[in-house]
Amino acid sequence: MDYTYLVIITGLACLLGGLVGYFIRQVVANQQIRNAQKQVQKLLDEATAKHTELLSVAREEAIKVRNVAEAENKERRLELQRVEKRLNQREETLERKIDSADRREHSLGSKEKDIERARAAIEEVKEKELAQLESLSGISSDEARELLLQSIKQEVEEEASRQVRVWGDHIKEEAERDAQTILATAIQRCTTDVVSETTVSTISLPSDEMKGRLIGREGRNIRALEQATGVDLIIDDTPEAVTISSFDPVRREIARTALGKLILDGRIQPARIEEVVEKARGEVEATIRSEGERAAYEAGVTGLHPELIKLLGRLKFRSSYGQNVLLHSLEVSHIAGAIAGEIGVKIDMARKAGLLHDIGKAVDHEVEGPHALIGADLVRQWDKSREVAQAVAEHHGEVPTTSVMGFIVAAADAISGSRPGARRESSEQYLKRVRDLEGIAASFPGVEKAFAIQAGREVRILVKPDKVDDLTTLRLARDISKKIEGSLSYPGQIKVVVVRETTAIDYAK
Repeated sequence: MDYTYLVIITGLACLLGGLVGYFIRQVVANQQIRNAQKQVQKLLDEATAKHTELLSVAREEAIKVRNVAEAENKERRLELQRVEKRLNQREETLERKIDSADRREHSLGSKEKDIERARAAIEEVKEKELAQLESLSGISSDEARELLLQSIKQEVEEEASRQVRVWGDHIKEEAERDAQTILATAIQRCTTDVVSETTVSTISLPSDEMKGRLIGREGRNIRALEQATGVDLIIDDTPEAVTISSFDPVRREIARTALGKLILDGRIQPARIEEVVEKARGEVEATIRSEGERAAYEAGVTGLHPELIKLLGRLKFRSSYGQNVLLHSLEVSHIAGAIAGEIGVKIDMARKAGLLHDIGKAVDHEVEGPHALIGADLVRQWDKSREVAQAVAEHHGEVPTTSVMGFIVAAADAISGSRPGARRESSEQYLKRVRDLEGIAASFPGVEKAFAIQAGREVRILVKPDKVDDLTTLRLARDISKKIEGSLSYPGQIKVVVVRETTAIDYAK
């Protein structure tokens, strides 16, 4: 019974606790709902206030924008009114101008009619005057026009001839002045010694007894020496001297070197001769390479083929008119480079062409043809330079000179060959050349006197002014130059100057 009572009480307590909890939750929930409603109402009040404020600001901005737009519209209306007023004024001005132009056009139309009538009257008067002139002169107007045109044409041709002569003289003077400046600068920049080195072909002997030792028993020594070197030894009555004869300058040098060693050594026999000749050949070949390399270095030319360097070295033993060909080639290289620098072309190309211009002389005794063409073929074979080969071929005139480099090399070659001290010339040859120059000049009709001056580099001719006019003077100078070129052999060039002078004398009384 007590247990049942306890259960009932416990159940009632639980029920009461649940009711109390439910009531409490309801109270808390209602409180939260009221708080939420207050917050919502607060937010609504704030939003309403903000909305009201924004509407007020928007109304104010709209009023401002409307006022600005109204002001702009008013300004635009005023501007349009001003533009319209100006357009109306311009339209009125144009109408007045059009009316004035119409009146002028009407006036010009009447004036044109008057002008046409006056022109017709003038033409009628001209025809009458022309008819009277034709009847008085006895020729027609077409014939008179033709005579006038012929007279004008003759005057124009004479004036053109005078102008061409004046311009030609002026251009010639300027070209000569520029050429003299360029050549003088090139010559001043290239200083060389006065040399007349030539290949030695005579060997001095210590005594005439050495001739017998050179010949040997039954001529064995001299035959062995000639066979080993390829030269001819001339042993004659010349005291204490032996002459070496050969067209090959390298063979002459080998023989000279070997013969000098044999004379110093004193042991002259066929076996010894072959040994000494081989050593001399090696020394000469080494000298050839060394001289070729030295020449290329001094000329500032790089990248030459070894065969060309070897051929350059062979020019060490070649001479022309007493002038060493290798030294001449170096000099031409320096002068050509200086000329190229003055006129603005390739300096390195000019130096190479000047250095190789006489390369054909190294083998001209072995190959048929002029040395300039032989040298051009060698350059084409070993250097592959078309410009250099063309300049080498053109420098002596075997082919027409058309390239700038050909003219440069030809000028440098002439300067090097014709400078004082460059080449040997006997007094007899010099006097003969001077007499021949004066004789050629005096052989032409109209020549009064002829003088060879400047060591035969110039011939000055005085003509008779009553027999030779100015045009004939120009033709005479050209004819004398052509005859000198065809009759004489000379280094460089010869200047021909023809002087025609008329002196008139009168007395005032």
